[in-house]
Amino acid sequence: MGRKTMSDKEPSQLDRSLARLCELCPVCRHARKSQQGIAFSFVKSIEGDVCPFCKAYERVHGRKAHEMVEGG
Repeated sequence: MGRKTMSDKEPSQLDRSLARLCELCPVCRHARKSQQGIAFSFVKSIEGDVCPFCKAYERVHGRKAHEMVEGG
């Protein structure tokens, strides 16, 4: 599922729960879909340093929270 994550560890249940919140977040969803604009810039700038949900999304899915989902 997706690219390899930063570590070879399997994501924990907590990681999956936090990533689910990122999947449902209206700002992150808009950023993934539009790939431009304020929401995209905002998510791209905060995902690695601030947001625990975006960090978990990357651990679970192997891609950044702002990156477009293939086939979606």
